[in-house]
Amino acid sequence: MYLGHFSLREAPFSITPDTDFFFAHEGAQASLNMLLVALRSGEGFLKVVGELGCGKTVLCRQLLKTLQGECLTAYIPNPNMGPDELLLALATELKLPITSPPQRHQIMATLNQCLLEQAAQGRRVVVCIDEAQAIPVRTVESLRLLSNLETEKRKLLQLVLLGQPDLDDKLARPEIRQLLQRITFSEYLGPMQAQRVPGYLAHRLQRAALGESTDTQVFTPAAARAIAQASGGVPRLINILAHKCLMLAYGEDQHRVSAAHARLAARDTPGVLLRRPWWRSLWPGAGARGLRSAQGESE
Repeated sequence: MYLGHFSLREAPFSITPDTDFFFAHEGAQASLNMLLVALRSGEGFLKVVGELGCGKTVLCRQLLKTLQGECLTAYIPNPNMGPDELLLALATELKLPITSPPQRHQIMATLNQCLLEQAAQGRRVVVCIDEAQAIPVRTVESLRLLSNLETEKRKLLQLVLLGQPDLDDKLARPEIRQLLQRITFSEYLGPMQAQRVPGYLAHRLQRAALGESTDTQVFTPAAARAIAQASGGVPRLINILAHKCLMLAYGEDQHRVSAAHARLAARDTPGVLLRRPWWRSLWPGAGARGLRSAQGESE
């Protein structure tokens, strides 16, 4: 690996969600601010919809980290389960005593008692459900019933749904519109702006640095622009491209990542936006005609 070559203690561009590398670009910070303000204001149901690879999971973990000590929290990473399974998963996350075999009414009673005890202590209970677009329609009713747990003054349970755009399609279905009406605040988490990509690259290098002497300006401005263009600002793609760029530079015994490295990494990465030659915009059909001509000559 290239860690020693660039004076790094760990891989800076892992695609595993890690709050140590959380980068508060405009979209991520706006979503985090909305969630914190709404939760602290006592709102019951919140939603964040984000494109694939745009950092919903790390945002969720950053939220839970920020609320640590302030609230009792639970995290459900995969809600693709039946109604009873979801309630059991929630009870398990909250470390509630559940008899075996678990019974729905017993779980609900234990959960309600826990929420009342937390409310008496002035603490909120926040549940974050990641990949919420995977929740089966039949399970959505359980979420609605959970949102009914309240006193005359406040919600006993606050729910945060984080999912891909498919979540909005699911919530728009007529049979679950009652849940949609309970969502008081929503936010959209999209790709970061191109001008934030150089800062993002430097931030992750700084977080992974072995010491103060580590160079965090490894990516040249041209390389950062090429990565921003190819990735479309999607953090996961930026990480994949940046990792490959460091490998290429290391293989050449270079300490700077160039635009050429970024272009090579992009060609090797599915899902990125490859830059078209300048002449293709002036003569859109030239490539196809040239290909047919070449094929004809070869025949």
